[in-house]
Amino acid sequence: MISRIKIIGGMNIAERRIPQDGRANVRIKSQDVDLRISTLPTIYGEKVVIRLLNKSVDLLSREGIGLTGQDLDKYSRLVSGHSGVVLIVGPTGSGKSSTMYTMIGDLNRESVNLVTLEDPVEYNISGINQVQINEKVGMTFANGLRSVLRQDPDIIAVGEIRDGETAEIAMRAAITGHLVLSTIHTNDAITTIDRLKDIGVAPYLIASALNGIISQRLVRRICPNCKAAYEPTEEDFEILGMKPEPGRMFYKGKGCPHCFDTGYRGRTGVFEILVMNRETRRCIAQTGDKARLIRAAAGPDYVSMRDNCRRLVLEGVTTAEEARRTINSMEE
Repeated sequence: MISRIKIIGGMNIAERRIPQDGRANVRIKSQDVDLRISTLPTIYGEKVVIRLLNKSVDLLSREGIGLTGQDLDKYSRLVSGHSGVVLIVGPTGSGKSSTMYTMIGDLNRESVNLVTLEDPVEYNISGINQVQINEKVGMTFANGLRSVLRQDPDIIAVGEIRDGETAEIAMRAAITGHLVLSTIHTNDAITTIDRLKDIGVAPYLIASALNGIISQRLVRRICPNCKAAYEPTEEDFEILGMKPEPGRMFYKGKGCPHCFDTGYRGRTGVFEILVMNRETRRCIAQTGDKARLIRAAAGPDYVSMRDNCRRLVLEGVTTAEEARRTINSMEE
């Protein structure tokens, strides 16, 4: 079976001693799905992981990734800007790439010169200039970003900020009139500010260039075919930061053939979006006091990750257990 998978991915079936990467495109139920295949030699044989990238247009939309209410309004404000940096943050596997491609799709117009730097290029999108990073030949994010700035771009999407050099070039590009989108691996929105400072970006640059930070996680959706109401325990209410409410019902999946008896089918995003204002910019540039920055960020339109998890549980989209996992990952 592993040999067959390696053939599909264009990999060497005779080589089992070193890790290999492959890629394939398959059509499942009239939908194109990209397969990213990775093999790893272990003491008991090769281990294979396949990453599935669904190219459905419906998934790469504001509604498809799970944006609603105030978060949708803040997202719209961020993508309507003509300059500045918008960062999408979270751990590996939190849906950052899907959010970035959604933003790229919203910004993709014939009158706009939009250039992306990606490693690897996951979705091929017509109408934009996609650049593949290749560090072996010196095509790094930093070098590519310098070259892109000579191409008269309006919008630049940098797949990931990995070092201070890339971050600083991105910030300087933003204050000279470009809209820059990128991702970075941090735990939450406020921690992103510290991360940028740690890798050497000057506080005044962050304060001047940064427009907003989208922190996100993925939670599993309750299977609609076996969804059932139940009376929550005190612990369930405690997870969501709620007082026990008699008569309040939560939901979970019982398990059925449609969800392979897991009770879940599909995933959706949970967001915490920080839009920079005058006070947050002043905190970053002057004091660097994290507590003051948190107070400044928590304005009337601020919706925390815990609040969004609570809403999804009360609406019957996900379970209290999924909310606990997400909230715990934010507080670690």
